[in-house]
Amino acid sequence: MSGPKLTPMMAQYQKMRRSLPDDVLLMYRLGDFYEMFFEDAQNAAPILNVALTRRNSIPMCGVPYHAADAYIAKLVKAGKRVAIAEQTSEPSPGKIVEREIARIISAGSIIEAHLLDDARPNYLAAVYQMGKKWGLACVDHTTGEFTVAEFTERGPLDDELARLTPSELLYSDEQIPAFGALPAAQAYDAFAFLPDPAGQLLKDHFAVQSLHGFGCAEMHAATGAAGAILHYLIHQLRRPCEHLRSLKVREDSHLVLIDAASQANLDLIDSRSGKKHTLLGVLDRTKTPMGARLLRDWILHPLRDLAQLLERQNFIADLLEQPFILSKLRESLQGIRDVERTTARLSQGAGNARDLQALAVSLSHIPELKEDLATLTRSGDLQSPAQPRPEQSSTENPATAHGSLLTDHSSNLNDHTDLTAQLTTALAEEPPATLKDGGLIADGHNPELDELRSATRDGKQWISDLQAQERQRTGIDTLKIKFNNVFGYFIEISTAKLATATLPDDYTRKQTMANAERFITPALKEMEAKVLGSEERAKKLEYELFLELRQQVCEHLDSLQQTAAAIARLDALGSLAETAQTHRHCRPKLEASRAIEIVNGRHPVLEQTLVDEKFVPNDTAFDPEDNLLQILTGPNMAGKSTYIRQVALITLMAQIGAYVPAESATIGLVDRIFCRVGASDDLSRGQSTFMVEMNETALILNHATEHSLVILDEIGRGTATFDGLSIAWAVAEHLHDEIKCRTLFATHYHELTDLSNTRPAVTNYNVAVREWNEEIIFLRKILPGAADKSYGIQVARLAGLPKPIIERAKSILSHLELNSTKPDAKKRGPKAKNTRQNDMPESNAPQLDLFD
Repeated sequence: MSGPKLTPMMAQYQKMRRSLPDDVLLMYRLGDFYEMFFEDAQNAAPILNVALTRRNSIPMCGVPYHAADAYIAKLVKAGKRVAIAEQTSEPSPGKIVEREIARIISAGSIIEAHLLDDARPNYLAAVYQMGKKWGLACVDHTTGEFTVAEFTERGPLDDELARLTPSELLYSDEQIPAFGALPAAQAYDAFAFLPDPAGQLLKDHFAVQSLHGFGCAEMHAATGAAGAILHYLIHQLRRPCEHLRSLKVREDSHLVLIDAASQANLDLIDSRSGKKHTLLGVLDRTKTPMGARLLRDWILHPLRDLAQLLERQNFIADLLEQPFILSKLRESLQGIRDVERTTARLSQGAGNARDLQALAVSLSHIPELKEDLATLTRSGDLQSPAQPRPEQSSTENPATAHGSLLTDHSSNLNDHTDLTAQLTTALAEEPPATLKDGGLIADGHNPELDELRSATRDGKQWISDLQAQERQRTGIDTLKIKFNNVFGYFIEISTAKLATATLPDDYTRKQTMANAERFITPALKEMEAKVLGSEERAKKLEYELFLELRQQVCEHLDSLQQTAAAIARLDALGSLAETAQTHRHCRPKLEASRAIEIVNGRHPVLEQTLVDEKFVPNDTAFDPEDNLLQILTGPNMAGKSTYIRQVALITLMAQIGAYVPAESATIGLVDRIFCRVGASDDLSRGQSTFMVEMNETALILNHATEHSLVILDEIGRGTATFDGLSIAWAVAEHLHDEIKCRTLFATHYHELTDLSNTRPAVTNYNVAVREWNEEIIFLRKILPGAADKSYGIQVARLAGLPKPIIERAKSILSHLELNSTKPDAKKRGPKAKNTRQNDMPESNAPQLDLFD
């Protein structure tokens, strides 16, 4: 940055720039623009698509102040961090304007509402390895959520990161080989991760002597990551963190674990076909952003805690038994804004009068919610606690389980009547987005403000009257009294009129324009001082009153966060209840067993999105003794993958406490859900389709337990026929013999159906089809027994393969079947005759060796 001697302003800029990390872009406020200079300008200009110019050989670019948010969003989306330097003093002759860095914006610390997705959390995460443990900390700076977890293996850590999808991920700069390739990752000072300073920073922040109260005192890897996050927010991003009030431990023992591949294969929250084709898309009928984010988290982190699940089921049952209350509850929630993020913004010294107004509007609906819950509670009290509801598990004690969530919600919903009234009466009906231009506070709230406003209004009326008087006095009917920031109020007369007019003696020429002259008078300047003085004092007083209101909100921070959490739970459970009501879902019976029994189960996504045909329901039954591993055969497109995913999704729904799409269901709780379906490669890691398939299969075999649910589709299809069949056979045997978990195994290897002859808990099923006039009709029904063939050629014909190819394929298939099977060829193992090219039927086409 060498060159000519810098001006005082540029010297100020350089000093400020040196205080920032090299990879942070500095947006420097100059009047109505944010300017960037030197390398920052060169880096930012192409991202922002703005002109790169030069002044005194210094590269520079700028964006308008009023449109800065859109440009900041572009920079953050491009992976940049942005420091905002604001003017902190008013311009005055001969003095440089003072400036300070107000905040540094990074992807994981955004709090501006227009830069965020309401329905998704915005996580800043940190990872740290100590010995054989991996620590993970995660904060949503927009809400105050702060969690930690520890893992004894790297795989589960990566799976949790895939579920959380943090916008920004910190790791120690001494552990670059371990974490440098993770998405959105950046190295940070290793000192911040060390357990002792990190733990002390956490204790200082929470004002505690020990972290035992948070349950993480011995989780050194996790607290190292948490301390690093706090250090990064406070010392590098210069963000206030008063709204981070607690630290929670996320324990895997209470959750159903779903690895990253299974999450993607089940289309839980994302799908190439769009959100409406995901489980979240069909369950999300939430009315508030808090509820939407919570429901998303429930789907990604199902529960294994039977008591919590029964509480959720009971609450949904109460709502369904009182549909009028359900409707009222949903209507009340409709008027509530994002209390969680609004409160967090205000507590960080951000936010504006519109945020205060949104908070007041939201809090005004709390009494309605409490009344709805009170009505629901009275309804529950009328029911006899001696008899459990028919759908409930026999393990539940209805007398204690019923109503516990109702009580919890009622006690945590704080209506803040006084605060709501104060905000409502203090704020203008439609406050502006800016804070220092007036219009924030309602008339009648503050006597001093009312007086200043009256003086301003009276003064402006006096000036308006003066214009009429001066027109009469001078005889110039086009005379105007105008105002600008440079000269204040002045009298403007066109040059043409001035040539024929005689001006009063008290007119003093102020400025000559191309087509007009500007004048002032002593009376005008005297009134100007009164008008402008009162207006500026009014704006200053309004801003001070706003700060007082914001401070009062911050004094209720804990209670507001508690209320927001209760609203989120109400909304998420209400959404599940409304879905159950709309789509005839049933309450599943939950139990601590390895059984699963589903009667007329339906795919929760397809039943809502299927257009061309009616969805066909199917039964499912697992029994540890004689029906533990189910081999499913049938043609492509018949519905095998749909069916096995359906079972996994119904099980998952049951373990978030939801009702499920079935006539009835009994779900023995699972500890993990594995889903290996489809085929894809990972070219970025140099892995073939088959290698990806084997990696996912290995993960299942190494981590599944007898309480897991495993669904597999086409294991072994990515390699040679006999290799693939052998692998599939061995995998199936291992799942049955060693792991003993509930497994749905869809395959085109019909030889696998022989396992039912040697394994007591293997059962064969097939997807029913019918042939008619060489047409194949998919019945979508799962029936006992093995399929007799795969109908691959018929499916190829449906796909549009040319007729000569279809006919040739039929000829080859007939010959292969004739030469590779005999009446006694079906053995209990993968065996087949090695058929060579010279066994192929003759064809006019050139012959190719299909097997070499």
